[in-house]
Amino acid sequence: MDCHKKQLFPEISDDHRLLQECPLLLPQDRGRTCYDGFITIKERDFRIRVEIPLDRQLKNARIYCDWILQQLVQDYQKLIKQRLQQSDNLTDFLIEFKRILNCSVRTNEELSSPPPPSYYSQLIRDIVDLGWDKISFVDEELRNINLRLHDACGREHVFALKINPQYPKEPPECRADLPVPFHLTWPQKGSLESVLAQASAAMDALTAFWDEMDEIDKSTWVLEPERPTRGDTIRRLALGNNASLHMEVDPRHPRMFPECRLLGPEPVVTPLKNKLNAKMYEWEPQLSILQNLKSILGIEFPSPTSHSKSDFSLECGICYMYRLDSSLPDQVCDDPRCGQPYHQACLYEWFRSLPSCHQSFNVVFGECPYCNKPISVKMKP
Repeated sequence: MDCHKKQLFPEISDDHRLLQECPLLLPQDRGRTCYDGFITIKERDFRIRVEIPLDRQLKNARIYCDWILQQLVQDYQKLIKQRLQQSDNLTDFLIEFKRILNCSVRTNEELSSPPPPSYYSQLIRDIVDLGWDKISFVDEELRNINLRLHDACGREHVFALKINPQYPKEPPECRADLPVPFHLTWPQKGSLESVLAQASAAMDALTAFWDEMDEIDKSTWVLEPERPTRGDTIRRLALGNNASLHMEVDPRHPRMFPECRLLGPEPVVTPLKNKLNAKMYEWEPQLSILQNLKSILGIEFPSPTSHSKSDFSLECGICYMYRLDSSLPDQVCDDPRCGQPYHQACLYEWFRSLPSCHQSFNVVFGECPYCNKPISVKMKP
């Protein structure tokens, strides 16, 4: 008698489980690193897209939702991120995600009962007192209102309000594209004018920050973010020779020395690092960020008037793409005769296919695919 018994019920594959849980969410590539489609809660379909990195680390996956789904889960971001880090596979995470979404949908259904007539009459009076010219959007139910404001330099800003059914006793929820949190203080007799006054004060406090970022955006080639918003505090600036400067500006103290990191081939960035470290104490707060950086580094930043962005949009030497998901080719061969850039994930996958490479902790060492000179890549945790 054979001692090896066949299993009557083989283990269901992850793909099969995923199909059972989310039959409308389908893989978009053979490597199953991208899923697009819908998840269903209470007979309602919500659009979702999941992108898994090449290293298959689910905790680093990116999740894209439609506008309605974003509204439903915005208060559960921390919990969702926690579940993403704890789940062993995509199916397990989506089961947890659906539980969270189901709870959110049930809560919103309980809050969706129509407000009393006094709610509408008071809100209409407040809008008239505020002025319709300050309103850029209002929905049919008078539950979502966008206030349009202009700062001292004429830049337009939008504050999105979600009106509480208990308005004006309870304050509205407020969202805005600001680099710092906006905390609304609600007086006993609050109104839309109260929101406008506090929003205007918040913008006045950030005028100097936006002035600095506007000068940087107009006078340099910004590699990241591709389309900066008013809330972005980070810029990655092209320096030429496959080098770039990554910096983060403090919005409350915009003319103080920003957090800087130089990226690129060591022969190019090492002299710049030395200058930055040696002269950082010469930083003058009365000058703009760009003026200080030019003086300390002793360089002129490539500008849109003197260079084309294609001069800096160098393709990865492995996948032949410039932008891979949200990452740029920031791993560069240190040999000045080569200087070929690569995406971090591409170079890591390339090294994994070579028997000659070796790893020490989270750093993998190998050879440049173009010139065979030593090159390494550090994987993010």
